[in-house]
Amino acid sequence: MLAVIRYMVPEAQSQEFLKQGQNIVDTLRAQPGFLRGRLARSVDEPNLWALVSEWEGAGYYRRALSAAKMAMYPLMILMVNEPSAFEDIYVSGQEE
Repeated sequence: MLAVIRYMVPEAQSQEFLKQGQNIVDTLRAQPGFLRGRLARSVDEPNLWALVSEWEGAGYYRRALSAAKMAMYPLMILMVNEPSAFEDIYVSGQEE
């Protein structure tokens, strides 16, 4: 399962957002079912960021969000309001 949470971050807040985003990824990594995560920034629109994580299933992701809500709360105002959970339909690529 893939989770994508996008954020619109003013340039003046980007360094603080990076620190808080790293904390969120670290918090999520400690949760059961976590496979991998990353914080990414759009190369075309620098104010657009994405917190991307992969999970063993949607239940793990939803429980992890509950566990990470305190770390995520300060950034909620910057979140793009859209669905964040995606079910894998087709995956191709090198396995680790």
